[in-house]
Amino acid sequence: MATSSVPSPPPGSGRGDELAAERLRRVLGPAAVVRETALSGGLYNSARLLELSDGRRVVLKTAPAASTPALTHERGLLGTEALFHRLAATTGALVPTVLHHEPAGPGTPAEWLLLSYVDGTTWHAGRDRIAPADRAGLRRRLGESLARIAAVTGPAYGYPQPAAGLSAPDWPAAFTAMLHAVLADARRFDVALPAPTGFLAGLPVRFGHRLAEVRRPALVHFDAWEGNVVLARDGEGPWRLSGLIDGERAFFGDPLAELVGVDPLGAAEDDTDLLAGYRSVTPALTLDTGARVRLALYRVYLALVMRVESVPRAYGGEFAAWLDTWSADRVMEQLAVLDALEA
Repeated sequence: MATSSVPSPPPGSGRGDELAAERLRRVLGPAAVVRETALSGGLYNSARLLELSDGRRVVLKTAPAASTPALTHERGLLGTEALFHRLAATTGALVPTVLHHEPAGPGTPAEWLLLSYVDGTTWHAGRDRIAPADRAGLRRRLGESLARIAAVTGPAYGYPQPAAGLSAPDWPAAFTAMLHAVLADARRFDVALPAPTGFLAGLPVRFGHRLAEVRRPALVHFDAWEGNVVLARDGEGPWRLSGLIDGERAFFGDPLAELVGVDPLGAAEDDTDLLAGYRSVTPALTLDTGARVRLALYRVYLALVMRVESVPRAYGGEFAAWLDTWSADRVMEQLAVLDALEA
């Protein structure tokens, strides 16, 4: 499970260690941590699996220090994750239980979140063991779950954490703020863009009438790719969905944006099993011209986020080179789609 660790004190701060341990004891009660294991998969927050003396397993996620370079929308991500899991749980979706969330503050150098552990393996890690017939059923169940989550209506559009300043009373305004924020982040981190900044910034105005077709701020995970979907099975039995994790990228907006996060490199709207599951809950899902325009806009946005975040996170090697090429190609591909749809 891609999640995080005990709040880390400054190096050499024994008192900080004591405070972190005391905070954890207050949440766990008499149970003691008997084993800790670092969890991989997260690219921003850190994560640690804690095995307790009473048999429970929990995940402790910790945000980087406030001074760590980050994108504008990444402020308070663990608060967003806690909110997402709490809201998603009300729909019957299988998500971690939020045990405790504590923002950064006096005596707490970094925001942290304690969650129940979702047993199983990520779909991404186990994909070679999943038969095609099992995959079809799992995709339908994932679609059903995402449709139920999208039934949750937020108080405003955009990212929910006030510190990010990226929410608005309507979707065109919220998406404009989100897109402009990542463009500003590109300038701040000196990231070259595949198209002129002014042209990209003008997309929400150019297609504002399509964005205005969104009339309800639906809850969107926006990162429900196979690495954040946990599967489990009994012995050699059929695979089942065990949980949807890592809701830190969630926002309130167009439910169609979920299709972009489900398959960030492809086109989830072409997945007939996923759509069948989604439509079994929300039959009104349509993929008309307006919907396809919005999907292209969200793909531009996500590709830009992935491109810009590579600098503050100091990606290197083959992955950084691949991401640089892929993100540029993806943006230009989607701009061509928008031109064709507009014509």
